[in-house]
Amino acid sequence: MKSERISSIPGLFISALRGGSGKTILTIGITAALRSLGKQVAPFKKGPDYIDAGWLSLAAGNPCYNLDTYLIDHDTVVSSYLANSAKLGADIAIVEGNRGLYDGIDIDGKTSTAETAKLLKAPVVLVLDCSKSTRTMAAAVLGCLHFDPEVTIGGVILNRIAGPRHKNNLINNIEYHTGVKVIGAIPKLRTHDFPERHMGLVPTPEHDWAFESVKNAETIIRDNADVPGIISLAETAESFERTVRVPEVEAAGTDDRPVIGVIRDASFQFYYPENIEALEAEGARVVMISPLRDTELPDELDGVYIGGGFPETHARELGENVSFRQSLLARIKEGMPLYAECGGLIYMGEELEVDGEIYPMTGLFPLSFSVSKRPQGHGYVVAEITGENPFFEVGTRIKGHEFRYSKITRWDREDNDAAFTMARGTGMADKADGITRYNALATYTHIHALGTPAWAPSFVSKALEYKNRS
Repeated sequence: MKSERISSIPGLFISALRGGSGKTILTIGITAALRSLGKQVAPFKKGPDYIDAGWLSLAAGNPCYNLDTYLIDHDTVVSSYLANSAKLGADIAIVEGNRGLYDGIDIDGKTSTAETAKLLKAPVVLVLDCSKSTRTMAAAVLGCLHFDPEVTIGGVILNRIAGPRHKNNLINNIEYHTGVKVIGAIPKLRTHDFPERHMGLVPTPEHDWAFESVKNAETIIRDNADVPGIISLAETAESFERTVRVPEVEAAGTDDRPVIGVIRDASFQFYYPENIEALEAEGARVVMISPLRDTELPDELDGVYIGGGFPETHARELGENVSFRQSLLARIKEGMPLYAECGGLIYMGEELEVDGEIYPMTGLFPLSFSVSKRPQGHGYVVAEITGENPFFEVGTRIKGHEFRYSKITRWDREDNDAAFTMARGTGMADKADGITRYNALATYTHIHALGTPAWAPSFVSKALEYKNRS
């Protein structure tokens, strides 16, 4: 690691009064519109969300990094914002908030979008769902302005406008009563270009019309918003600089690096880019593998990382690829380290039931799963490490989040096979999470490498041990 002095770039937050206001589609459109003008955009997602981040990455043509002040300390959030903007050579940073502007975990608004916007000294564009309302929207904006005067609300985008009269009424009231400029007015959309899955947008790898959807969102913004005004607002962000630590580039072609395979495809797609980059910064070479494409595990691998996703959407294909499952299981029994989260946990169990059909999984852990129509675990978690495991020191705590519709229908528990005790959150069952066998750990808890800095060094160390085994 080396230290560099990095200055902030123009940037802004896109937020709303509540979730479901349409800010994600509009943020995608803004990002794509800026890119089409030749701007190099650094996209960020406030909060732990993977799906929105995937769409923003597609729109920007750049990785989307997560800024989460619950999982990650404030200084590291600032450093990530600066370092990743600089690494991308970005002209402008666009941060999509989550939930409502002031929604946080406590009465002080900790972890809110407003807190993060103040931390990064950036103005906020407020997206308003104007369905069946007019003058009241001015009162809502005025309330947001006065609720925390340290938050700079620099512009408003009206969404779901019924027509010209509705639009003019809203603009006149908001600008007269609040002094905040309306920089966009989006009509009600008649087609659903972004179908929703669970609590967010469908992941981009699940369909082949993703680029067309991003283009549609871009057109909506270009036709109905003041893009130059958005750029000008971003340029009002308060400039600041900070000395941050950035990883040094590993020399290419070194054969002594451990190789970690990341299972990434339409079934397993929930990965923070920071997690992959953390493994690389610790000296690992990362390769992408897939049980939907590959017939067996590549010989070169010294470790495997399986993230979350929707294995239920491809349960038949996963179950039918017997050779891949067998090769993975055999290598784990040899001592190869494996880390699996959520969907990865399901894949490492014995079976998954979907719509009454049962599909075989890898069979490492004595677990059976089914998929529910309602969330079975959702929100931030705190896990105490209470059991021996390959990656975390007993007695420490980790923060993460869980988001799942699956549930465990059978767990043939053995003594000491769970590594985590949940101080906050649901876990697998009875406040237990993190099942272990050999050098494998699988959990419902998603972690972020910047908030759990011990994870990547431990994983790479285990992979190196396996590589150098006699």
